[in-house]
Amino acid sequence: MTREHLVNTVMVLGLILVPLWAWLAGEPFIITLATRAAILALAGVGLNIALGLGGLVSLGHAAFFGIGGYAMGVLASHAQSYRPILETPFLIEGTKSMPVIWGVAVLAAGLAAVLIGALSLRTAGVYFIMITLAFGQMFYFFAVSWPAYGGDDGLSIYVRNGFPGLNTLDPIQFYSLVFVILMLALAFSARLARSPFGLALNAARQSATRAATVGLSPYRLRLVAFVFSGMITGLAGALYADLNRFVSPSMFSWQTSGEIMIFVILGGVARLFGPVVGAVLFIVLERLLGGLSEFWHIYLGLLLLGIVLFARGGIIGLLAGRGGGHD
Repeated sequence: MTREHLVNTVMVLGLILVPLWAWLAGEPFIITLATRAAILALAGVGLNIALGLGGLVSLGHAAFFGIGGYAMGVLASHAQSYRPILETPFLIEGTKSMPVIWGVAVLAAGLAAVLIGALSLRTAGVYFIMITLAFGQMFYFFAVSWPAYGGDDGLSIYVRNGFPGLNTLDPIQFYSLVFVILMLALAFSARLARSPFGLALNAARQSATRAATVGLSPYRLRLVAFVFSGMITGLAGALYADLNRFVSPSMFSWQTSGEIMIFVILGGVARLFGPVVGAVLFIVLERLLGGLSEFWHIYLGLLLLGIVLFARGGIIGLLAGRGGGHD
């Protein structure tokens, strides 16, 4: 077992044991914090496919996060008000079923990723960064000007959506659901990295010209990776909205995109559990330092600066050594 595998195993055990301890100790707030960390880690796993495997520095992933959130908000709000979404011969109604909501969120985020990626990937470098940022801001201002679903005030959902066989209002049961989804996303990411597609994508990331000379299409490889990335981030957005029972345009903001990228950089770009470590550390710092000062992001910025300058592999790279990646 490599040192990175050991770090990953410790993280999995921590994600299991800390909420279990909180449940036994009657500390539901700790479980809620763990749930939030796991959902944000899931969003980071999505970005890590584009950033870590494809080398795509996207500042617009909040678009997919927000699309997933609003997919949940729109469907659940119509279900709780008993109003159909569209009154046509083919009636489209709202729903409180999590699996249905997740499917809609993933499909909507995937479709958006196809459209955004098809345009953005015709550029590279800073131009790609700015175009993805622009798309995220377009969705943000659209949500602000969408009065049917709360506009700038956002939209509240009064009852958490349901999953067959579970009481999703019970913090430990909802956390267990999120934990399983996160593990499945990590397994998918690891399998993708080792697949022929992942190897081809890695080759295109290192040298697009050389990849093209052997018959690969860097544009198509990156687009598929971008779509996978957007779909996972969209699922995280739906879960995040369900956790808070609230959606707002802030889910589309560039700050949200920046935070998701911070999770990946802190933990380690292209490291399988990098987004998990980064998200957990972010939540811990927010909890510990947020009570000391409202400007706690200054300390986060100093930590991020130190990671970028002295630990290019992130915290996992620092603990596990230079080797590794999606193990």
